[in-house]
Amino acid sequence: MATYLYKLGRFAFRRRHFVALLWVALLTLAGVGAASAPPAGNSSFSIPGTEAQRAFDLLEQRFPGMSADGATARVVFKAPEGQKMTDAGNKAAVEKTVKELGSGSEVASVADPYTGKAVSRDGTIAYASVKYKVSGMELEDSSRDALKESAGHARDAGLTVEIGGDALTTAPETGSSEVVGIAIAAVVLVITFGSLIAAGLPLLTAIIGVGIGVSAITALATPLDLGSTTSTLATMIGLAVGIDYALFIVSRYRAELAEGRDREEAAGRAVGTAGSAVVFAGLTVVIALVGLSVVNIPMLTKMGVAAAGTVAIAVLIALTMIPALLGYAGRTVKPAGEKSKLLGGGRAAKKAGRPNMGTRWASFVVRRPVTVLLLGVVGLGAAAVPAASLELGLPDDGSQPVSTTQRRAYDLLSDGFGPGFNGPLMVVVDAKGSADKKAAFAKVGDEIKGLKDVVTVTPPAPNKAGDTAIITVVPKSQPSSATTEDLVHAIRGKSASIASATDAKLLVTGATAMNIDVSQKLNDALLPYLALVVGLAFLLLIVVFRSILVPLKAALGFLLSVLAALGAVVAVFQWGWLSGLMNVEQTGPVMSMMPIFMVGVVFGLAMDYEVFLVTRMREAYVHGENPGQAVVTGFRYSARVVTAAAVIMIAVFSGFIGSSEAMIKMIGFGLAIAVFFDAFIVRMAVVPAVLALLGRRAWWLPAWLDRALPNVDVEGEGLRTDPDPDGDRELVRA
Repeated sequence: MATYLYKLGRFAFRRRHFVALLWVALLTLAGVGAASAPPAGNSSFSIPGTEAQRAFDLLEQRFPGMSADGATARVVFKAPEGQKMTDAGNKAAVEKTVKELGSGSEVASVADPYTGKAVSRDGTIAYASVKYKVSGMELEDSSRDALKESAGHARDAGLTVEIGGDALTTAPETGSSEVVGIAIAAVVLVITFGSLIAAGLPLLTAIIGVGIGVSAITALATPLDLGSTTSTLATMIGLAVGIDYALFIVSRYRAELAEGRDREEAAGRAVGTAGSAVVFAGLTVVIALVGLSVVNIPMLTKMGVAAAGTVAIAVLIALTMIPALLGYAGRTVKPAGEKSKLLGGGRAAKKAGRPNMGTRWASFVVRRPVTVLLLGVVGLGAAAVPAASLELGLPDDGSQPVSTTQRRAYDLLSDGFGPGFNGPLMVVVDAKGSADKKAAFAKVGDEIKGLKDVVTVTPPAPNKAGDTAIITVVPKSQPSSATTEDLVHAIRGKSASIASATDAKLLVTGATAMNIDVSQKLNDALLPYLALVVGLAFLLLIVVFRSILVPLKAALGFLLSVLAALGAVVAVFQWGWLSGLMNVEQTGPVMSMMPIFMVGVVFGLAMDYEVFLVTRMREAYVHGENPGQAVVTGFRYSARVVTAAAVIMIAVFSGFIGSSEAMIKMIGFGLAIAVFFDAFIVRMAVVPAVLALLGRRAWWLPAWLDRALPNVDVEGEGLRTDPDPDGDRELVRA
């Protein structure tokens, strides 16, 4: 592989005009496609194989006119102090608003509070339910504007009016902090390379790669049903790995220049050595992201595949566009140790003298491996303790900031009708096979009324054929509570007795039941997903390192870092620690997708650092150094760059903590803290300590397996024995 990538790097350096034009053409093509595509909305949400989804599908068949997947809104009214919603003036204002709400072309129905019994017992709060013909993803902006204007007219009449529901859902905003993250990355690159040009190359190529990836996602959003969150996550991951991959190749290029090689040869060797590590690191990320498809949640699969595509583009750009741009940069990119005239007065590289920070740290770890290992493991274990209290759920209006109208509507409904009113359960009774369908419907209603934690059970609402009915159940507890989850299981537990007595089928759905099913499905998929991803990556790392214990140590270190990161997420978003600093206005259950998504993404990123750091150690070991010295050598050449890469990735992920979307904020924080734990504790402390303790045993591989494995030559050994495979080196003195 190293020889092939060496040739690719030299080709890109020599034919830089062609390579640069190719990537610019791809960026332009993707940009044109994105510009001509309709804007991305919210991806349709389905959970195949769950009871909630089966009930939803049944409603689509038996109630074809009800627009089961249509957007909904609840316009909540509160009377002025000392008044009631039944007062003549307030009632007239509400009825006028209801009439305005029903005039929209996309509105399917509007329920009047006074005819639909939607006025609280104390008479101070009422709500009007609006049902749309299309989903929230397809809803026109004009319909949202009309909804807000109607509420404004009621406010003018003196009422407090707030709006909840998915009709107001918009694309998440990441805010200026995303730009701050990129700015921090730029500063780190300038400090690392001592040159504005060298620092700008990783940023430029990462932005181009993300531009192509996100533009392609935008262009395909409608036909592939990709939501706005998909492109946000692709941007987050694409920026981080794009900068890191380019950083490693540019750093190796400068090291090759420092050894006296001409620029084309240095570019070829940089791509042949660091580029090999980039390929395998990228493969681990892609495996982890594509592996999310085993969960069988379409939205999660699309997010993973889209992000994996952006990572693949980042790898290709690092292997081709970076050497091409290095050709354009010429002498402005200095050998390692030299500074540009602007930043360092053009001073030459330092001669061998005092060891650098990486060397000193690695030497300390090699001398005190047990102490460092214990401190690292105990520290991560302490951070992981809150993960034992992990509670999972999906965000709803109750998790929105208190400054939003959705959250205020949620609170008003809780005050007026009870906390469970925001999460009603929809019980679907399929009595097609029942001899007495009305009796079956009544039997289900009576059974549910006898359960604990039930406030209201509405009369059955049958379809036109009379073979299927909907019963709405309002729990006493809030949607995300364990009590409500127990109620859902209790209702479903009645299914067998109902079927035995009436031959009718009972299914529970609705947003609350769907959230419960999602959490259960994700929990069930976590271990198989871990086995698949870690197993495939373990095999890949055996090929890379030609060792059994090194990949095993890498996987165990990952588990430590991801558990510690989950503990930090629980402490901040569930317990409320440092919530003010993170601008978390509402604590509650951790998003159901967070553990499995973190496992996928963090595993891929953790293997990046493992590959980049340990391949340098492996390279030193196979060239004759003893195991302890190989660890020190690996840190001498890689610690500074790995540290810079980690700081950049943390900065990029932290930028998304400023998002208005709770899911993006949580993922940004989780990935940032996971990279911190993995890079600075696991890879910089635990890994060298373990390797120092294992000694030569770390690189042991059974002879039969050594013969069976392909030789991918990540260390670039082939380049040492055949330094110019093409035999046609062109000396470039640009």
